[in-house]
Amino acid sequence: MKPIPARIAAFHANGADRYGVVTDAGIIDMTPEYGSRFATLQNVVEAGALEEVLKSSEGRAPSYREEDVTYLIPIAKPEKLICIGVNFPDRNAEYKDGTTDAKSYPSMFIRFPRSFTGHNGNMVRPPESEQLDYEGEVTIVIGKGGRRIAKEDAYDHIAALTLCNEGTIRDWVRHAKFNVTQGKNWDSTGSIGPWLVPFRSADQLDDIELTTRVNGEVRQNDRTKNMMYDFRYIVNYVSTYCTLVPGDVIVCGTPTGAGARFDPPIWLKPGDVVEVEAEGIGILRNGVEDE
Repeated sequence: MKPIPARIAAFHANGADRYGVVTDAGIIDMTPEYGSRFATLQNVVEAGALEEVLKSSEGRAPSYREEDVTYLIPIAKPEKLICIGVNFPDRNAEYKDGTTDAKSYPSMFIRFPRSFTGHNGNMVRPPESEQLDYEGEVTIVIGKGGRRIAKEDAYDHIAALTLCNEGTIRDWVRHAKFNVTQGKNWDSTGSIGPWLVPFRSADQLDDIELTTRVNGEVRQNDRTKNMMYDFRYIVNYVSTYCTLVPGDVIVCGTPTGAGARFDPPIWLKPGDVVEVEAEGIGILRNGVEDE
């Protein structure tokens, strides 16, 4: 298991949104020092100042215990929040749409930030459907913008890593033939977090274990080396058709084992606890509640 390096989170405490460095002893609030320059953690990323803020925290005592804060999604208002679909072996089988072969290019779709909650928050099942499903994914945050970024340069454009539970209302993704937008954007059906881990080297992404557990039971488990479209390709491909900017978020695909995979399917229900874990990034944990 790879250790988790320095990490920085967005959170709410004492009536205000803040950001700070997460340690084993608690959270060091960096907002008092940097808030006049960078109002949000997203602004820190956009300015390329993650390492500066992290270094400035060295030697300081925690300001808050983790249990005394509410985690927020790390990037509150990205210009783009892009999700990659069907990116692990056998994942296509979960769609049960009659297709068997992986496509030549990745499937992708857009999500809205409001469709996510932060670490330790509850995913919300709407009254319109009981088919709330989980999808654990490694997520990259762009730090250096660009267009038509070459694969060999892709890692130079990644600022940080985080995790996503790309929660889905499964029957609503099948309401139309050519899109899944309806099933992917219900308020607070997914989660992102718990924090940002600065991206410093290829071994943080190229071959790490990704696991999703529901109530302690392993449902998804794979390694990023098995992705059909790797991180370099994703940055290259996405930047071919649109300009990436600092703060953009790309959710990079989930292993097989979502609730829709089972026969009969196993949907999330109130009281469930879902954990998404990746080596060197951490554990994103969420409960489930009814709207």
